[in-house]
Amino acid sequence: MPKILIVEDDVAFCTMLKTFLEKKEYEVATAFSGSEAIPQIKKEVFDVVLADVRLPDSDGITLLEEILKHNSNTQVIIMTGYAEINMAVNAIKQGAFDYISKPFNPDTISQTIEKALNGNGANSSPKEKETSATISKTSKRTDSSFVRGVSDASKKLNEYVALVAPTRMSVLVIGDSGTGKEYVASSVHKASKRAEKPFIAVDCGAIPKEIASSEFFGHIKGSFTGAVNDKVGHFEAANGGTLFLDEIGNLSYELQVQLLRALQERKIKPVGSNKEIEVDIRVIVATNEDLSHAVKEGEFREDLYHRLNEFSIKVPPLRDRIEDLMLFANHFLEESNTELEKHVVGFADEVLEAFKKYNWPGNLRELKNMVKRSVLLSQSDMITLDILPNDIAYASHNAKQTYGLFKNQNEQELILDALEKANGNKAKAARMLSIDRKTLYNKLKQYDISL
Repeated sequence: MPKILIVEDDVAFCTMLKTFLEKKEYEVATAFSGSEAIPQIKKEVFDVVLADVRLPDSDGITLLEEILKHNSNTQVIIMTGYAEINMAVNAIKQGAFDYISKPFNPDTISQTIEKALNGNGANSSPKEKETSATISKTSKRTDSSFVRGVSDASKKLNEYVALVAPTRMSVLVIGDSGTGKEYVASSVHKASKRAEKPFIAVDCGAIPKEIASSEFFGHIKGSFTGAVNDKVGHFEAANGGTLFLDEIGNLSYELQVQLLRALQERKIKPVGSNKEIEVDIRVIVATNEDLSHAVKEGEFREDLYHRLNEFSIKVPPLRDRIEDLMLFANHFLEESNTELEKHVVGFADEVLEAFKKYNWPGNLRELKNMVKRSVLLSQSDMITLDILPNDIAYASHNAKQTYGLFKNQNEQELILDALEKANGNKAKAARMLSIDRKTLYNKLKQYDISL
């Protein structure tokens, strides 16, 4: 049974993490400070140490040195807040396996620990270990059982995915935050001829500028201070498969130049190396920004933009997929029940009405988080209105652009909008407005709307 030591001064968080890992059949010890951790490190050999980057009496880097001095095979994972990313990167350079940013979900920490344990195997080379760490920092979990949706917007999205997937074309995925752009990218990969090869997801906004070239193209041992092993970059790790670059607009101009060259020549050169490596990858990128505007402003290279935008897919916001709302909500309910070990059956009628009236600015991510929160708070087998956040529960009091709101000044505008989105299909428009067709016909007559 693998042994794990958690070093964390937040007692409640530490206890919760210990409980979670013990359920995964790990043997877990805890320490609330560096001084508590060191005697345990000297006494026992731990496979993995999870250490907070800031402790009451020391920091994660000091503790890292002590751990590696006693057992160089122990894999250290640094837990860090967003403001302390640079400190965590320094810890990686000094021998830590990886870092994870708080807040993180249980799946993230579980996957990182598994990679650390696999990377610590007798047959793993230092190069393989660094590759594992690199991927775990940037890859995000993509649920293969995600709901495809039945609305017109979802059907069009699915058609585009099926159309472009078998080709070699680069794809630009555009959409608001939380709409599921990585899922779309993963769907393209899984429907392509590269499905059995790696899918490497990279958050371009999470990579510090100083180490970006090394992260993308790798480096050789001794190429710069802290380069203690050869490192495989994202391009080489994705060889034969798909490289997904999320938030592509965050790349520095210098890295844009390097990326363009790599895509044109299909060759990369690790930092410090004179040897070029041939790579066969498909690139899919995503953004919630207007890249064409960034090109006009000189913030993004036009030649790179056209290289990446061979085919574009726009992921619709949740407000334009109203017919899919409860499909997604029920899917997230099932997921949350499994993760939280609860048995909530469904949603009360007043909750369904509130969902339909809310505008969902955070899209699927907001819906997922809200459902999980509601499952956690629910004391019965149904999610009721009183446990929803106020802005969702009372959406009808202030909503101006949502469907299902009648007897107000926006009624005619809402009907026209629904009819336009439904391409004149009255049955679909009625479903979007949460009314029956007879009521819709009466409203059309009332407002003298003819089609």
